[in-house]
Amino acid sequence: MTEAILLVGGKGTRLRPLTVHTPKPMVPAAGVPFLTHQLARARAAGVEHIVLATSYLAEVFEPYFGDGSALGLHLEYVTEEEPLGTGGAIRNVASRLHSGPDEPVLVFNGDILTGLDIRALVDTHESTGADVSLHLTKVTDPRAYGLVPTDDSGRVLAFLEKPQTPEEIVTDQINAGAYVFRRSVIDAIPAGRPVSVERETFPGLLEAGAHLQGMVDSTYWLDLGTPAAFVRGSADLVLGRAPSPAVPGRCGDRLVLPTATVAPDAKLTGGTVVGEGAFVAKGARVFGSTILPGAVIEPGAVITDSLIGTGARVGERSVLTGTVIGDGAIVGADNELRAGVRVWCDARIPAGAVRFSSDQ
Repeated sequence: MTEAILLVGGKGTRLRPLTVHTPKPMVPAAGVPFLTHQLARARAAGVEHIVLATSYLAEVFEPYFGDGSALGLHLEYVTEEEPLGTGGAIRNVASRLHSGPDEPVLVFNGDILTGLDIRALVDTHESTGADVSLHLTKVTDPRAYGLVPTDDSGRVLAFLEKPQTPEEIVTDQINAGAYVFRRSVIDAIPAGRPVSVERETFPGLLEAGAHLQGMVDSTYWLDLGTPAAFVRGSADLVLGRAPSPAVPGRCGDRLVLPTATVAPDAKLTGGTVVGEGAFVAKGARVFGSTILPGAVIEPGAVITDSLIGTGARVGERSVLTGTVIGDGAIVGADNELRAGVRVWCDARIPAGAVRFSSDQ
């Protein structure tokens, strides 16, 4: 196995305003675009050639990663003119693959942070002779995911999309968003129209008697689709809970990029990241949060489990918990923003304008 497809075309609507100016895979996690971690892990597993299936803000990717040589990879880019879904995106890049009909092609979703043993998934695919092999993980509450029950040998029995009733929840195994396809299966996906692998390709293959193999790998796994999950994933990379060879520094309580400035008495903990050119002033306390490049945290601000966008500013003594501040936004002094608040790009909140508690 020497090549892979990376699906990076989604709009990242659940992550807005982070994705207003930046495609989801390019939002920084642990100091570098999230996509960097996926590419580095694929390279470490022996992948050499990766085709990126792009769509939303497609023009951003190639100027940053180029031909991939800096990561020891050969990268190519294919842009969808119209959204084609997961299966359609895979089929749309098939002409760029070098693999023969029976050779394996790795496929990743661009919004999953995982400790998956990639080589083990490929080995499972080859040893079982499967047409498609799927990474499965176990979750406590599977209602938001597609369930994938398997038999004792790991062979997939069905695909059950987002079950809600107890009777429908027949397993805690879910589709974890990484696959190995036999190349000929990719070529058989209908071209030029939207196709969902989860709802059309995989159920159709099962119905036709194809061999779909599941491999349960319950190492670290996180869907980064929401702001809270994205912030947590970045912190887990810094803390070393999620593995990546691309973290630009030693794992620990904090990651401060070289051109950032942090006051000596500011406190950074919980996997906090301070991006390039950002400034954290005296007396500020930042826990488990991401401060993107050029952002300013003024004296005495307290920020917990939040993401502060590029060039944004948080005023003195403001308290932010579980919030997202868009690029270029300004939160004035003495505000209090709580979980779920999203401040849009370039918005202005005056001093003392928003509180959840008394001002005394």
